Amino acid sequence: MSNKDNRHDDDGDVGIAVKTRSKTKKPSMYKVLLLNDDYTPMEFVVHVLERFFGKNQDEATQIMLHVHTKGVGLCGVFTYDVAETKATQVMDLAKQHQHPLQCSVEKD
Repeated sequence: MSNKDNRHDDDGDVGIAVKTRSKTKKPSMYKVLLLNDDYTPMEFVVHVLERFFGKNQDEATQIMLHVHTKGVGLCGVFTYDVAETKATQVMDLAKQHQHPLQCSVEKD
């Protein structure tokens, strides 16, 4: 008889069944970056940041200005699938409005 099945063995000790639990690894996070161009209107960029990244108008304006002056700006950090989806949504909307706005995703 095994000590692991909670039955008494010959010396009277009671075994305890122990289930090992593997630690869940946190998913890698990815940055969604907005890239500057000379054609997409600033108002459109602010709209994209509000719509897809939940930014209020002040936050969206600050990010847009950062993108405009520095060439790139951080929209948010997400799991891979969410980051890819958001980047695709931004570029799809930009394309529908004939803007060349680009988003990229990189590991955080």
